Amino acid sequence: MIRNSDYSGFTPTDTSSLSCGFVSPKCIAQSSTKGGICYLFRCAVNKVASMQCIWTLSLLQLVALWSNAAVVTENGLPILWDQAPSQLLELPQVDNVVTINPWNYLQRMSLYRILVGSTDKYMASMGTNKTDSLFWGLPLQMGWKLRSGVNYYLSVITFLAAVQKDVIGDGLIQVQVQEPAEAAGDYCSSYIDCSTKYPDLMAKWEEFFQTLKDVSASEISDFEKRDQILGVYWAGQHLSLNTALISCKAKMSYYSSPEVSFAKNWMNSADYVAATYFQSNLNNSVLFMSPLPSRVLQEGDSAPNIADLSKEENHTLYIFGWMTRMNRILMGSLVRMWRSAMCSDKAREKGRELLQDLVHDPKFAASTFVSILKEMTRSC
Repeated sequence: MIRNSDYSGFTPTDTSSLSCGFVSPKCIAQSSTKGGICYLFRCAVNKVASMQCIWTLSLLQLVALWSNAAVVTENGLPILWDQAPSQLLELPQVDNVVTINPWNYLQRMSLYRILVGSTDKYMASMGTNKTDSLFWGLPLQMGWKLRSGVNYYLSVITFLAAVQKDVIGDGLIQVQVQEPAEAAGDYCSSYIDCSTKYPDLMAKWEEFFQTLKDVSASEISDFEKRDQILGVYWAGQHLSLNTALISCKAKMSYYSSPEVSFAKNWMNSADYVAATYFQSNLNNSVLFMSPLPSRVLQEGDSAPNIADLSKEENHTLYIFGWMTRMNRILMGSLVRMWRSAMCSDKAREKGRELLQDLVHDPKFAASTFVSILKEMTRSC
């Protein structure tokens, strides 16, 4: 989920500036000479996460809630949301096949907009508002990655799975995704291609969309529907992020060590978020994404003492790092303990509150977090 460091000259419809899947020396040169942006979304967005980029960041972000906070929305919606096509047939076609360029910001954002619109009818159990869909977190993340500084597996893979399960297009429209001029072999461009390269990931998202359709039409309570849908959704999210992290590993060397650490810590935090069945609607996603760093981290940056970042950003960076360090010291037992503690809906609700306190309240001691977690584990 490595971010780009310069977006000031970015033209949303200019695909030439988005051709680099990561910040290579060549890509940096293009950015400086053409006034373009190396479209990366923190690397994870760029590969498998891009298809899934339908997540995790304001992916993706909006109106700053604090000074220097990440910007993840415009007018209360993901950045440039209104300019992104909302219908499949509004996207370019080649030989009657909808051909999407995921390296174009607006076209990638359109994947999310179409996904949100096409799945709304299945999301009644999530709430009555148009902003209650759990998919809102993905376009918010994409915007944050654009403004702060890519996400292929979370946008393209997810979108193609939705098309395959007739959630988008009703099985009547063929969809193809353009590959980048460079490193085309690193990406998949169709349902068959993605199923071959990432069979487990594609199967997981197909399972999600089938579950979404089946559960939404069932006679069980909205509470049970929501619980089942969120469980399968976060399983897909978790696998997407892990796939992206592995695929982007070789590209990490293009970034500063603080940025690489943040990318890993941020993705590790998904273990905790996923276990709580976090409902990533618009309001919840904005709340958790706004204290993310508003720029790419540089050598020498050390939270919580980064002078040009807000105290909220410094705190979030520090806490993410602390969670990773503690889990490493405990040989993975912190994450295992957390998952064990999320054994019921009531426990998951308490878990969401704990994460909010940990991330948003600098006065909430990490030691308190561990003590409460131990007590929750014993009660399961």
